[in-house]
Amino acid sequence: MFLNIRLNDIVDIIILWFLIYNGIKLIRETRAQQLTQGIAVLLACYALAYLFNLNTMRFLLKLCFQWGFLALIILFQPELRRMLEKVGRTRIAELSFLNPTDATDDEMKWNNAIEAICDAAQNLSSSKTGALIICERKTKLGEQIATGTILNCTPSVAVFGNIFYPNTPLHDGAVIMRDGVILAAGCFLPRPQKDELINKQLGSRHRAAIGMSENSDALVIVVSEETGAISVAENGELTRGYSKESLKKLLTNSLITDKDTNSIKEKSFAGRVISRWKK
Repeated sequence: MFLNIRLNDIVDIIILWFLIYNGIKLIRETRAQQLTQGIAVLLACYALAYLFNLNTMRFLLKLCFQWGFLALIILFQPELRRMLEKVGRTRIAELSFLNPTDATDDEMKWNNAIEAICDAAQNLSSSKTGALIICERKTKLGEQIATGTILNCTPSVAVFGNIFYPNTPLHDGAVIMRDGVILAAGCFLPRPQKDELINKQLGSRHRAAIGMSENSDALVIVVSEETGAISVAENGELTRGYSKESLKKLLTNSLITDKDTNSIKEKSFAGRVISRWKK
């Protein structure tokens, strides 16, 4: 059997292993884990029904499995969406010759925006004013932007102060930034998928931040209204206790340094492709 293994069989096994491994990572510690356990119970029941020749149970369970594919798509819709978004964020779709952008202009905008965000976060923290600021990265947040008010303005300490001033129309929602510009304010965010695993002491802003970071690759800055603490949510995880300096370092590394590194790699890859094509 081993002598008959061909190269395409090895490739087939590697692809299957990759899909299974990432599928397990996708459902771990989410509500999909409980759904998977439920499916495993149904499979065990079907095996018992088949073993003891329980015809009625076999018939009913067989009907469940016949419609199971459609049911899985419906039940696992958030997880499937996250997976497809991750596939869509692959670097090959963002090669410089496919999606040309002015990297220098974007870097300048984000530098100015980061300064404004950090200064505003420090001021809001000292006055214990709640705030929620989302820095969009690769995943576009059109659905959340549509729930808010379009501003399309240059960020500054004064603008953030006016938006999050208590009892103003936009202070309860989130600010969404794209390419270093405040695109919208007063936006509503999705609930976290693992809400039951989140610390009960965290308020609605922190939960909304975690939910947004689960559904996208955005960086979400939160200022607590109760304690004034500055927190950041990324990839479904919340880290707390940021100062102005540590927040600035994180935002610079995530929004500028990583972007520049990816851009260099993509340009290098594109250059190699073009040079080989010319040869």
